[in-house]
Amino acid sequence: MKTNSSGLHKATFGGGCFWCTEAFFLDLKGVTKVESGYSGGKVKNPGYKEVCSGLTGHAEVIQVTYDPTIISYEDLLEVFWNTHDPTTLNRQGADEGTQYRSVVFYDDEAQRKVAEGYKKQLEDSKAFKNPIVTEITPLINFFSAEAYHQNYFSLNQNQGYCQYVIRPKVEKFRKQFSGKVK
Repeated sequence: MKTNSSGLHKATFGGGCFWCTEAFFLDLKGVTKVESGYSGGKVKNPGYKEVCSGLTGHAEVIQVTYDPTIISYEDLLEVFWNTHDPTTLNRQGADEGTQYRSVVFYDDEAQRKVAEGYKKQLEDSKAFKNPIVTEITPLINFFSAEAYHQNYFSLNQNQGYCQYVIRPKVEKFRKQFSGKVK
C-alpha cells in the first residue's frame, strides 16, 4: 500500500452522500484526515452541481488519510461496508444516481487484493441478504469537493439533514465501532 513521506496511507471510498461517510471516518482512531471529493468520472475538476447531474461519471467519495500502525486498511473496509448499503445500485437511502454508488477506489495492487478479498468474504458468508454491488476499481483521479462540503456534519450539526439523517447514523456507528472510535 502506498505510503507518503510521513508513513501515512490513503484510502478512497464512495458510500453515498459524502457528508455521512466523512462523519464516520473522522471519528476513527488512526485517521488523521478525511477529505470529501469526487472520483471515477471523466470531467476534470468537477463541481458539486455537475456531479449531482449524474453526467460526469463521478461518485461522491471520501479520501481517508490514516496511520496503518493504529488502524488497518481492513478496519477501514469493515467500517465502509457496515455504514452503508452495498447492495443497492446507485442509491443510498433517498439519494439516487451514479454519484451515490458504492465503490472502493484502490491505490495499488495490495489495496485491490484486500478489498476484493474482503468483498468475497462478505459474499461467501452471506452477510447481506442481497448481492453486493460495490465496485472495486483503480483510483485514477480525486478532486476535492468545495470547502463548504468539508467536515460538513461537525460544522452544521443544527441543520435539519444533519440532525435527522446523519446524527442517527453517527450514533449507531459509534455504538457498533466503540472500540475504534477516538
